[in-house]
Amino acid sequence: MFSSTSRRHFLQEAGAGAGWLALLAMQRSLATERPPQFAPRAKRVIWLFMHGGPSQVDLFDPKPDLARLSGEPLPESFGEVMTRRKVATNPLLAPAMPFRPRGQCGLQVSDFLPHIGACADELCVVRSMHGDSVNHPQSVYQMNTGSVLMGRPSVGSWVSYGLGSENDDLPAFVVLPDPGGGLKGGPPAWGNGYLPARYQGVTMRPQGAPILNLSPAVDQSTSRQRQSLDLLEKWNRRHLAARDNDDELEARIASYELAYRMQSAAPELVDIRGETAETERLYGLDQRETSEFGRRCLLARRMVERGVRFVQVISGDTVGWDAHTDLVKNHTNYCGRTDRPIAGLLQDLKRRGMLDDTLVIWGGEFGRMPMSEQGKGRDHNPWGYSLWMAGAGVKRGFAYGATDAVGLRAAENRVHVRDFHATVLHLLGLDHEELSYYNHGLDERLTGPGEEARVVHELLG
Repeated sequence: MFSSTSRRHFLQEAGAGAGWLALLAMQRSLATERPPQFAPRAKRVIWLFMHGGPSQVDLFDPKPDLARLSGEPLPESFGEVMTRRKVATNPLLAPAMPFRPRGQCGLQVSDFLPHIGACADELCVVRSMHGDSVNHPQSVYQMNTGSVLMGRPSVGSWVSYGLGSENDDLPAFVVLPDPGGGLKGGPPAWGNGYLPARYQGVTMRPQGAPILNLSPAVDQSTSRQRQSLDLLEKWNRRHLAARDNDDELEARIASYELAYRMQSAAPELVDIRGETAETERLYGLDQRETSEFGRRCLLARRMVERGVRFVQVISGDTVGWDAHTDLVKNHTNYCGRTDRPIAGLLQDLKRRGMLDDTLVIWGGEFGRMPMSEQGKGRDHNPWGYSLWMAGAGVKRGFAYGATDAVGLRAAENRVHVRDFHATVLHLLGLDHEELSYYNHGLDERLTGPGEEARVVHELLG
């Protein structure tokens, strides 16, 4: 019956052609939930990735000395770390907005982020982050995969590998990219690296068809589609057995099954008509400025609610928060888009009882310099920057670590990217030294073979 049918036509008959191939990363076994190595504080993660590098000294790291010394050159004592950066000769630039104590805890948050500031009692701010590269792609890779080199598994892939999914009909790891364009470094930032292909992050669109070409042909019955899939799997299994159980082929085989199940699950996921008007306002869907990012934050909640293990929501196109020329204009724009939706997400998770076991992460690939660039901007700073976490057993209303007097370098209780990754895994009940994958003679880990990394227990409540 199918012997004279071309491969392309057969795939269209079986389901949805290219849309099914877009689900290559998915496999049936991925839906199997696996136990953590010890009692977890978090069951799931929503990572709000601010691509481009938000400025710590303008958002979460108040520096009175920076305001006092604005317009003056960087003190000589700071010069050794700046030998390769021309901005070392640029004058210091005062914070663009005032900081105020927020909530009962009194945590200082900038006026750029009044809505997130109102959630200060939920935040655990790390002010002493540091990494190893001044360039976007390498730093994007390091924050997302643990290495400045392309090709290693992302954090979401490691979590999927370690814990699996809680839902048979949705992938364990979903990425909601910024519609304005890709981030620097591209899809390898959410890739599976040397892990099996089924652990790669799956990108989804926030409205319309979540994955293009996923729906079956309009003239095809469910029974006909099921018969086609069964025959296709039979042939592919025979093909797989002759090729030493090739990992990518195995993932491709199972992608058809998950795609079949997702035909109903994915459209329901992005259909928010059942949400109340109050919930939509909470996420900022009633305002043009916040509606796009707010919708993706709402979808992140709906995803984790349905058992998706790891969701990454990206703010910022190919430029994003990269405020080289005019920090006030840039951060007013991106804070305006994201502040209300992120606060809404925290409030919504809390009132649903989900914040207790959902880890929310906010941060970029690095921070920004305390010196000016081109008069009103700031250059990249991987030596000292901030991020925050909320929920899932982290301390609430708390700031940890410190940069130096002007916010250039992490100075107290320094937290390397590897330490942060080890802490995230620990919150999920995974030991970063035990979660490994044998690859070309090495037991590879997210925190790197032979690298020093520690769980920052001081962040845990």
